[in-house]
Amino acid sequence: MKRLWIAFTAVIVCSFAVLLWVGTRIYQQAPPIPKRVVTTDGTVVIPDDAIERGQNVWQSIGGMEVGSVWGHGSYVAPDWTADWLHREATSILNQWASADSSKVLYDQLPPERQAALRERLQGMIRVNTFDASREAIVVSKERAYAIDGNLNYYADLFSHGNDAYAIPRGALTDSIKLRELGAFFFWSAWAATTNRPNDNITYTSNWPHEELVGNKPSGDAIVWTGVSILMLLAGVGAMAWFYATKQRHAPDDADTPEYDPLLGYQPTPSQRATVKYFWIVSLLVLLQILMGVITAHYGVEGSAFYGIPLAQIIPYSIARTWHTQLGIFWIATAWLAAGLYIAPAVSGFEPKGQRLGVNVLFGALLVVVLGSMAGEYASVHQLLPASLWFLFGHSGYEYIDLGRAFQLALFVGLLLWLWLVARAIMPALRRKDAQRPILVLFLISAIAIAGFYASALAYGKHTNLAIAEYWRWWVVHLWVEGFFEVFATVVISFLFARMKLIRVESASSATLLGSTIFLSGGIIGTLHHLYFSGTPTLVLSLGAVFSALEVVPLTFVAFEAWENLKLVEAKPWIRQYRWPIYFFVAVAFWNLVGAGLFGFMINPPIALYYMQGLNTTPVHGHAALFGVYGMLGIGLMLFCLRALKPGREWNETLVKWSFWMINFGLMTMILLSLLPVGLRQTWASVERGYWYARSAEFMQTDLMSTLRWLRVPGDTIFAIGACALVAFVVGLGTGFSYKKSN
Repeated sequence: MKRLWIAFTAVIVCSFAVLLWVGTRIYQQAPPIPKRVVTTDGTVVIPDDAIERGQNVWQSIGGMEVGSVWGHGSYVAPDWTADWLHREATSILNQWASADSSKVLYDQLPPERQAALRERLQGMIRVNTFDASREAIVVSKERAYAIDGNLNYYADLFSHGNDAYAIPRGALTDSIKLRELGAFFFWSAWAATTNRPNDNITYTSNWPHEELVGNKPSGDAIVWTGVSILMLLAGVGAMAWFYATKQRHAPDDADTPEYDPLLGYQPTPSQRATVKYFWIVSLLVLLQILMGVITAHYGVEGSAFYGIPLAQIIPYSIARTWHTQLGIFWIATAWLAAGLYIAPAVSGFEPKGQRLGVNVLFGALLVVVLGSMAGEYASVHQLLPASLWFLFGHSGYEYIDLGRAFQLALFVGLLLWLWLVARAIMPALRRKDAQRPILVLFLISAIAIAGFYASALAYGKHTNLAIAEYWRWWVVHLWVEGFFEVFATVVISFLFARMKLIRVESASSATLLGSTIFLSGGIIGTLHHLYFSGTPTLVLSLGAVFSALEVVPLTFVAFEAWENLKLVEAKPWIRQYRWPIYFFVAVAFWNLVGAGLFGFMINPPIALYYMQGLNTTPVHGHAALFGVYGMLGIGLMLFCLRALKPGREWNETLVKWSFWMINFGLMTMILLSLLPVGLRQTWASVERGYWYARSAEFMQTDLMSTLRWLRVPGDTIFAIGACALVAFVVGLGTGFSYKKSN
């Protein structure tokens, strides 16, 4: 154990040292935000601070929930970076073509003339003309004309709406804000086409793919893709050797107790108080799915829901905000409730006032959930003044959409949860018995869960997008995908050890080793989200290598699934816990498929160069977020509910149907719709450019519309399964989900 703790500590310290060092480089080399944009003769094209104010306008209307910037965000509207870039380049080429060749457009010129104009455009547009002394970007008169045309186009788009992009009429009406919004889009495209000082690569490493301006994959993207694949193969080989030599940690059948060790256990008042958390989890699951159905439908009927003009009340940006945010909320709530339930069970001691603390935290979570949703609604509808939208409205950043006041409230709530958990397990930690190592890891993961949400507070109202993205992924990747998974692994191991299905000593060492292996790639692997987000090229190399290592342990989750399945058959009484265990088995399956297979599909730099922000991303997102973390949350919820009354038998019909329908519906949704749409978009991105893969011209073709409609079967099956789960959980509270005693 001592060697394992040294390895665990070394991984944590070294990995965060690298991640923080890379953060300093991102701060130093982020694309500069100019104060203004002017022509060579001094004419103002974009006035003072319009770009910075435009970023705030973009955030207040939903930001990443209305299309995407630098490939990060939602999928119905275009990527504004790529869209602006293509329109600007086309405008300049058309100006030159019209001036040189009797008023014809660029597309009408012979190929050799087109090639000459493209070279001319690249020679102009890729030169870095940022003048630090004047804090200005200097552009030619042709580019100024193109910029003005784009500003007018986006002002019209957001004021009059666009069904194909699910942008309702009147999404933004202030004429000044409309121009400022366009100014921010210009800056994001400028960073994507402008070479870094003394370099021949743009601030976004030549992303997005756009032949007109010479944006093609860099040598780094190609080379580090190859290295990442080699690292994956080497890691898989090492894991295969490990599994071939490792010892079983499950006890022999003879060691498994004949009766449920929890039989006769009397839950404490605070444990009983956690039941309402699970009821709220169930309701939030239903609400999230409803928002997901609405969000998906807006892709084929942008201003209505089956003819109902819903977009005027709940536009796409709100529906998607709530859909993604509620997913985080209910999963986190299930895990937090599991921690509150387990803490007194660990020590056999309930601190004074623990139940009150659990109830206060429950109220605080409701305030954050409901208050943040109301604030986001008001912000998107432009009902909040400029002084309040950042505090109480919409941050604009996906998965951390909450206004700053609600982010602070959530952070305080997490600290309260940490205090409640820590005070309950302290007596057990003082005993220094066999379970102490796993409890120390439990406490460390709880501290990380509470502490790492502070990363959401690291950016400000006017933070450069490249820097804000760095901190956002600390939350999305490290907080959600990293430490919550470690916490869940520890909790599951403890539950199995508590039931004497695995040995405490072996569970401790296996959990510590597994966490070390996972975090060795997972912490620095955060950088694979930042390849093309205005970051230096070292991000690409580190992200490629360590994100490949993230996948390594996932390739062997079948062993974990098999061991869990064998537990169900060990003794008759264990079958009472089979549905929680089956959900843990589903976690292993989706870890392999969703996080491993679909994750690595988009992780290598050359793959993500063409796929970032296409529907290949929600393939991974749905399969990993719900398939892994959602299934974990459901499994933990069912385990705690089962342990509250271990002597009573469940009426398992509903939970059985929910398990199979949720899993089958999720797979159907992916294979029938999301994956085919994403692969078709990838083909379009490679063949014609990223802008085209996200355009209405491509997405509204008959084939693409049909593929998007094919989400309906999977979504329907999935939703019915979720309703069955909710009915079962609510039925436990009413007694309906228990079998009648003879």
